[in-house]
Amino acid sequence: MLSGSIVAVVTPMYGQKRFGQEQDLQGEPSKGSTNCGIDWPAFEGLIEWHIEQGTCGIVPVGTTGESATLTVEEHLEVIQFTVDRVNKRIPVIAGTGGNATEEAVHLSKQAVAVGVDACLVVTPYYNRPTQEGLYRHYEHLALTIDSPIVLYNVPPRTAVDLLPETVGRLSKIENIIGIKEACGDPNRVTDILSQSESDFFVLSGEDAQTLQMMGLGACGTISVTANVCPALVAKVCEAQLTGDSARATELDALLQPLHHALFIEPNPTPVKWALYEMGKIQSGIRLPLLPMSSGKQEELRACLKAMALL
Repeated sequence: MLSGSIVAVVTPMYGQKRFGQEQDLQGEPSKGSTNCGIDWPAFEGLIEWHIEQGTCGIVPVGTTGESATLTVEEHLEVIQFTVDRVNKRIPVIAGTGGNATEEAVHLSKQAVAVGVDACLVVTPYYNRPTQEGLYRHYEHLALTIDSPIVLYNVPPRTAVDLLPETVGRLSKIENIIGIKEACGDPNRVTDILSQSESDFFVLSGEDAQTLQMMGLGACGTISVTANVCPALVAKVCEAQLTGDSARATELDALLQPLHHALFIEPNPTPVKWALYEMGKIQSGIRLPLLPMSSGKQEELRACLKAMALL
């Protein structure tokens, strides 16, 4: 079972270019900027840092990894790179969802072929399927690929909510093993677990609610905040999983301001800017996402300083 602090890792990118010139994107974007390339050395550095800091698993090309703006070729390259560099030291759970079932099948098959430990599959977005459509989407995927599948429910982004009764039906399919739940209601954990198979697990997809969700039976988190302070997020999860809820509550209180600050603009804009300020990555982010606006930078910088991250 996947558990503890699992990072939804960013995809480091070089600074975007303007009319052929390298452009630092701290502040407002430039007109005429184009997609920036993936910074593989920085990505390798992040992977090693996470393993050293106690991160329990890594999710490449999730929402935080800018899967929506990577090409299919880049998407698969990031998965391959992650698997190769991690080299089985921690689980790799690749983001392989799509709003077309066959797209999710293709990405998942390719991820399985390079050795991922599981696939994280977001609900089909934009086309707003029914609950039966969602069930058949995941059923087809599970019957087609030879890999554990973790469902991913994030209604604020996808405009569709995978309901507990549908999750319960899906939990009966052997290789559908858990769900990353980010509907915004911590009590959803109880509803899911009460309707699912006994070995089915829930991971938090809402950093600010992780401890509350774990108190209701979730076994960890797929975290944005872990990009910035992996050791502390890992310690919160470890303390809660080992029964030291007082320690978990104490540590989680330190993280709450950062949880908020990392979502003052659309993810992953704040977390990439934070890592840039920390010297971990360069400043690149792909349109239509923008670099951190100057008006919000000081708020996040102050939070990072308060936590001795700068």
